[in-house]
Amino acid sequence: MSQTKTLTTASGAPVADNQNSRSAGPRGPLLLDDFHLIEKLAHFNRENIPERRVHAKGSGAYGTFTVSRDITQYTSAKLFESVGKQTPTFLRFSTVGGERGSADTERDPRGFALKFYTEEGNWDIVGNNTPVFFIRDPLKFPDFIHTQKRLPQSNLKSAQMMWDFWSHSPEALHQVTILFSDRGIPDGYRHMHGFGSHTYSLINAKGERHWVKWHYKTKQGIKNLAPAEAARLAGTDPDYAQRDLFTAIERGDFPKWSVCIQIMTEAQAAAHYENPFDVTKTWSQKEFPLIEVGELELNRNPLNYFAEVEQAAFGPSNMVPGVGLSPDRMLQGRVFAYADAHRYRVGTNHQQLPVNAPLSPVNSYQRDGSMAFGNNGGAAPNYEPNSYSDAPKQAPRYAEPPLALSGGAARYDHREDTDYYSHAGALFRLMNDEQKALLINNIAGAMTGVTADVVDRQLQHFYKADPAYGEGIAKALGVSLK
Repeated sequence: MSQTKTLTTASGAPVADNQNSRSAGPRGPLLLDDFHLIEKLAHFNRENIPERRVHAKGSGAYGTFTVSRDITQYTSAKLFESVGKQTPTFLRFSTVGGERGSADTERDPRGFALKFYTEEGNWDIVGNNTPVFFIRDPLKFPDFIHTQKRLPQSNLKSAQMMWDFWSHSPEALHQVTILFSDRGIPDGYRHMHGFGSHTYSLINAKGERHWVKWHYKTKQGIKNLAPAEAARLAGTDPDYAQRDLFTAIERGDFPKWSVCIQIMTEAQAAAHYENPFDVTKTWSQKEFPLIEVGELELNRNPLNYFAEVEQAAFGPSNMVPGVGLSPDRMLQGRVFAYADAHRYRVGTNHQQLPVNAPLSPVNSYQRDGSMAFGNNGGAAPNYEPNSYSDAPKQAPRYAEPPLALSGGAARYDHREDTDYYSHAGALFRLMNDEQKALLINNIAGAMTGVTADVVDRQLQHFYKADPAYGEGIAKALGVSLK
């Protein structure tokens, strides 16, 4: 028989009585010197860290990435060095606009944030279940997210402010078309694709750079929820997607995704007819075909949701040698914003938490700050350069090749082009009649109560993407399309 564990305080002192507070007599007031009571109440008051401003409600699981194809001609990253090599991973799914208590079946993009625990450090690809996004410039991100949240006065969601913003942002039409299609409400997290969304880069041992798009193709098959079924589940099982993922892994039905890339050379990018770093557009798979490079499998559930899912911190600033960023404006904005959000939300030492800590050694000169674990660097120097041969030194061999830049510094109009519609129109024309009808009905329903000026402006965008697109929504709204 195992020995019963003694209950202790957070500082390790044994607790004699966890049922009764100290008081002045059996019916008297409580005493301030009851440190156990004070500690329990004070900790309870601080148990909730601020929820994420976006992607607040999420589900996560551990897994492995297995290389299936040699891509060392594109990257020197060690996790790709041999076919069959496995790297531990952690994947967090999420809804974007809702709070932590919101329903899993809302119409919303789904976050797809993947952390690779490589031997050279942690590498994060932070994307969505869509290959594009609503905006091109991070300067507009706070404005956009405000429209997906709540009105300052009533604290209610508002179709008016969503469509008002989108009607002034024609570059959003491609993502809007995906959001209101049948894929706008995935049937759980296992039955949807994932995307890095942004353009990233791969760098090989020769210092050659290639631009890359990341795709994760579900091996479970695409499944989506009809709006009526999604609404029913929101009322009866708001944690539907989280329950589905957790129970599937518990019973050994491990979800898998094929990991694929699209590759573009720097020369091809320079001559490309579209901006290859515009996250509101996709790359043609005919011109840049998908290359399958591995398989992602989720095979282990977290033991504690708060420690391993709520405190998980992802950011595109987490890179390893052989991978890199790109001039994608939104990606560059996220490099700062994500890491800064974690410093505020979890703490300046969030990388030291077990779910975020790399498996490889950490040798840095960062010290102190809230919740610094371990010996905080001990007696080692906390400055560099220094005179100590055993102290960490920079390694120029890991430097990226230079990226050629040109042009004067200014605030360039990110809407200088006029092609906001070709990708959305092409997507609309790929749909069958049933999918088109669903898209039109979903959008018309979401625009109920929106003012006539916003409706008129947005209808012009739909019509420019495809006349049948605009005419269908106008008819559903009972509006005359001039």
